[in-house]
Amino acid sequence: MSRLQALAVSVNRLEKRYGDLAALAGVSLEVEPGTLFGLLGQNGAGKTTLIKILLGLVAPTAGEASLLGEPVGRLAGRREVGYLPEDHKLPEYHTAPSLLHFYGALQGLTRRERLVRIPFLLELLGLKGREKLRIRGYSKGMKQRLGLAQSLLHRPRVLFLDEPTDGIDPVGRKQIRDVLLEQQRTGVTVFINSHLLGEVEQLCDRVAIMRRGHLLVSGTVAELTPTKPTWLVGFETPPPGDLRWEGCQLEATERPGLWRVHLDASAPDSLDRFLAQVHRAGLRLRHLEAERATLEDLYLTLASSDRQAP
Repeated sequence: MSRLQALAVSVNRLEKRYGDLAALAGVSLEVEPGTLFGLLGQNGAGKTTLIKILLGLVAPTAGEASLLGEPVGRLAGRREVGYLPEDHKLPEYHTAPSLLHFYGALQGLTRRERLVRIPFLLELLGLKGREKLRIRGYSKGMKQRLGLAQSLLHRPRVLFLDEPTDGIDPVGRKQIRDVLLEQQRTGVTVFINSHLLGEVEQLCDRVAIMRRGHLLVSGTVAELTPTKPTWLVGFETPPPGDLRWEGCQLEATERPGLWRVHLDASAPDSLDRFLAQVHRAGLRLRHLEAERATLEDLYLTLASSDRQAP
């Protein structure tokens, strides 16, 4: 099997034009199987266009794209895909079981398979006990959970999710994160399009950021969020305001009880020297954490710059 065939998603110099507007301007991207991949970008960046091309819903102007080794649009690849669009519309006269039976039949699942799979998914996504309620009575978060259940119904190998936790409370978001992590553990590739930077940073293995049809950066979360020359520290009791620190600077942060320590990056023993000062001052540390850049830092920097893809 070639590497191209082994990739869950492969995009090479992909372009999509609508007249003079370049929705995609030569995007190249690879996603390995079993990856939790996050695609970030402002509205109009080209994220949804890219997903629609991968799903075979939109034809590219130029370039190549494949899904599970098959050129996009072929039935063999599409059968292995689950998709939750951002603004999905579910027939509201259905109940959750009747809707999933309908979609499951379209996907080729036997009735026996559906009778096992549907109750499992309803319980997994917190919809058990609402089997008799019609979808018109669902909250936005419940509809989102049901849409995710529908996308998982036929056990896809690749899952495309457009804002999967939109409208869901924090407990529900945690529940969905756990479901997606379990899908990844079984080998499913999860491709998430989201604007919730903190959630993507917490969940995804790899991330890409798009802007105006260009892919600006792509890599692991660790690669894109390097450590800073600063540390976050917490003390059992606050340090005296008149305490003088040598070779470092201490400042309060927006997080209660934590201070930011700026160390001399040119001195390899600067952290040891700071800890020695803490000991001499009779202070006790309860928190010590190397500060990292965040995806939000990177995203905002790229969004406000004129940087284009190489």
